Amino acid sequence: MAVTASTPATRAPAATSRTGAAAVTAALVLLVAGLAVVDVTQGTAAVGADEVLKALTGRADPADASVVIASRLPRMTAGLLVGAALAMAGAALQAVSRNVLAAPDTLAVNAGSYLALGLVAATGISLPLLASSGIAFVGGVAAAGVVLGLSGLGSGTVRLVLAGSALTLGLTSVTEGLLLLFPEQTEGLYQWNQGSIAQHGFDGVLQMAPLGLVGLVGLLLVARRVDALALGDDAARGLGVPVRATRVTAVALAALLSAAAVTLAGPIGFVGLTAPALVRPLARRIRAFSRARTSLPVVGLTGAALVLGSDVLLRAVVAPDVAVAVPTGVVTSLVGAVFLVVMATRVRDTAGAAANDGLRIRSRTVHLTTTAVLVAVLIGVVVAAVLLGDSKLLLGDVLNWAQGRAGRTVSFVLDTRVPRVLAALLAGAALALAGTLVQAVTRNPLAEPGVLGVSGGAALGAVLLVTTVPLAGSWSVAGAAFAGAAAASVVVFGLAARGGFGQNRLVLVGMGVATAATALISLLIVLTDPFNATKALTWLSGSTYGRTWPDALPLAVVLTAGVAAAVARRTELDLVSLDEDTPRLLGIGLAPARLGFLVLSVLLIGTAVAAAGTIGFVGLVAPHAARTLVGRQHARVVPVAVLLGATLVCAADLLGRTVIAPAQLGAGLMTAVIGTPYFLYLLVRSRR
Repeated sequence: MAVTASTPATRAPAATSRTGAAAVTAALVLLVAGLAVVDVTQGTAAVGADEVLKALTGRADPADASVVIASRLPRMTAGLLVGAALAMAGAALQAVSRNVLAAPDTLAVNAGSYLALGLVAATGISLPLLASSGIAFVGGVAAAGVVLGLSGLGSGTVRLVLAGSALTLGLTSVTEGLLLLFPEQTEGLYQWNQGSIAQHGFDGVLQMAPLGLVGLVGLLLVARRVDALALGDDAARGLGVPVRATRVTAVALAALLSAAAVTLAGPIGFVGLTAPALVRPLARRIRAFSRARTSLPVVGLTGAALVLGSDVLLRAVVAPDVAVAVPTGVVTSLVGAVFLVVMATRVRDTAGAAANDGLRIRSRTVHLTTTAVLVAVLIGVVVAAVLLGDSKLLLGDVLNWAQGRAGRTVSFVLDTRVPRVLAALLAGAALALAGTLVQAVTRNPLAEPGVLGVSGGAALGAVLLVTTVPLAGSWSVAGAAFAGAAAASVVVFGLAARGGFGQNRLVLVGMGVATAATALISLLIVLTDPFNATKALTWLSGSTYGRTWPDALPLAVVLTAGVAAAVARRTELDLVSLDEDTPRLLGIGLAPARLGFLVLSVLLIGTAVAAAGTIGFVGLVAPHAARTLVGRQHARVVPVAVLLGATLVCAADLLGRTVIAPAQLGAGLMTAVIGTPYFLYLLVRSRR
């Protein structure tokens, strides 16, 4: 009798769960269907709902039918496929890593695919779509393997996202270098990388759909094992689940889904992060959605709704002739960047802004020797940078030029080369000083102007002015860059300060801001000059090309004031970098001191970006190397970091101008190749 009485009670929740799951699924199907119908009716041609209906029933005018069949229906279908594939890939990656922030974007899967396709395109080899998908798959799996191997696994950690985002910066920099070196072979790859679901016929959709189906079926087959992984590795092994094989299989299937989506439409950003997060609250209320086999289709529908919804919203808000030029990935990246920042403020940060291990002091002899060696190295690099390039000069030519007695050819070369060398020197020194100040104030070894999004904000401000006011002067560009850097820093430092400048939260919020800035820059370039991607790439790669004496003047003024202020307030900087209590005990206002140093760093970043474009990782590498060489006293760290930063950027600019002359690579691309491994090394070391 007791058993009979308990049966309805035990079955009722299950029945309720199934009913709720069915209702949610039906609602999502209706939403996706409605968005699909609206999306088909939108476009530049005057083909509305009536014409679409006639085209589907074979009664439309041939021109209208061609628009619907060859463009709009393939676009809508691609949106469905891409959104579903990326969303399910994100859900699988989050499940096997037990990390709510894992996604094809944050694990560098998209960046790995982008680099792989860029390498193939640079060779001039033309591959069919399926072969391109295979290349993208290999690149995506390799990138995901590196990130997962370096970051470690664990619920709630953001280390995985930091590693993925840093690797994304490095891989994207290499790809952008290929685009600049091989513009003819890689034509159109930059626009493709922004992500667009626009299609010319059903060929691509029909070829990629089977890959998406294979990925979905594969994930459904390993769904129970993936559910077991959510309990922890030990518990999964206790249930007889092969942990490593399951994880590798799930990552490979997620990469396959991502490769299909990337090959078809380019990287559509953050769908794989946002869609699973939207479904996750439902799993806490509806038990059926807590199982991967049930939740994966719902996540796929949510991803499809996100991509189609972004496309519909874009075409509803922006004029049709403009909307057709705006990639869908720009819209989803903006939404995803905001979502990433919000999630970063909510995820528990287990790595706070810990105090430094005291002000380690090296001997005065070591300090003086290190400084002397760096000065000598810097002088050598500067001399080489002035003499070498597409035209090689002698010291006598430089002396004659300085005295006004050089020939026309030599004068022309040096009049254009010396300002470039000066801009690289000043930018490197400014970014190194800014990184030193930010790391001291936040007590965060991972803080760096580029990683924190402040450089991205500065670049956005400068590009906004340059694209709207092409004849803007150097001081105006510097002011716009400072305004952009200030806006980004208010968001980043304001949100991170609420949690005590938590180490991971600060960097993660900064990466969200950097992503938004990059998307907005792409949007500006597309809207103002869609055919001049080279201009955007040159700016974002940190190139000193075309710099003149007036361009370097604002940076020289700000850097001089910054170095003087840092040296004068060196003791205060030491105390702020120690802990929260020591400055207060000694009567130093911690908040005003932090604000002052941060404002100074923003000034330095803004003027550096205005003078030399976006140059990443200098503010990370130079301060770390300086502290390793001379200890933690800022009276010694500041000059050594400034010398290191100037040397690094000047050498990077020299290599970019000479190694593949007459072609050139921006200094920012060269520093990214150095800085990305260093950032990943710091992540691994901090984990230990």
